Amino acid sequence: MSLPVHLVPSLEAIGAGSTVTVEGDEAHHAVAVRRLRVGEQVVLTDGRGRSATGEVASVGKRVFTVSVVEVIDVERPTPAITVVQALPKGERGELAVEVLTEIGAARIVPWAAARSVAIWKGERAEKSWARWCSTAREAAKQARRTWHPEVTRLATTAQVTSMIGGAALAVVLHEVATSSLAALDVPNAGDLLVVVGPEGGLTDDEVAAFVAAGAVSVRLGSEVLRTSTAGVAAVAALLARTQRWT
Repeated sequence: MSLPVHLVPSLEAIGAGSTVTVEGDEAHHAVAVRRLRVGEQVVLTDGRGRSATGEVASVGKRVFTVSVVEVIDVERPTPAITVVQALPKGERGELAVEVLTEIGAARIVPWAAARSVAIWKGERAEKSWARWCSTAREAAKQARRTWHPEVTRLATTAQVTSMIGGAALAVVLHEVATSSLAALDVPNAGDLLVVVGPEGGLTDDEVAAFVAAGAVSVRLGSEVLRTSTAGVAAVAALLARTQRWT
């Protein structure tokens, strides 16, 4: 059985024999919901490449401490994958973030596409972004990721276009594209970027702007996937042809 994973702000300067204190909501969930007990083995991670395995030494109402036995540093996975996710409606945004985190995306960029039904403005934008961050955090722990993904602030089409130029390979998922994702050469280094459109599809202007910036318009197959699942299918197809999965 896998040990439970808990996120802490930092594991800097922590080594075998150190004691780490976990507080706040993370500790409350472990103690009140999971019924964490003294003597249990747990894994702590800072989400930035370091994890510590140890034994629970003490438990309080909203706090517990861990005596560290082993610390492991993991290099950042390469190639790193950024997914630009057009805002879906309802809870499909959180679903997209969850599965993209589980499969290994390094960065998730919410995007206000022209045909996005959902709109992030004002207080709603803050709450929606916070939900995406929370979803990514919990999914990363469930997937036992040492490197947690970044969820950026809402991006415009112009900002997405700028991101494309810095990628080793950028693809735009488009159901009418003539090129297949399977036919591309996938680099084993640098950053990969995947653009996923909204339920209503990409506009011609969006596709043209992204292709002009260096992206390749591709299709996954004859099926048209929902925006909340197209990204994870594309990431899986790319990772299967890199050193990360081989």
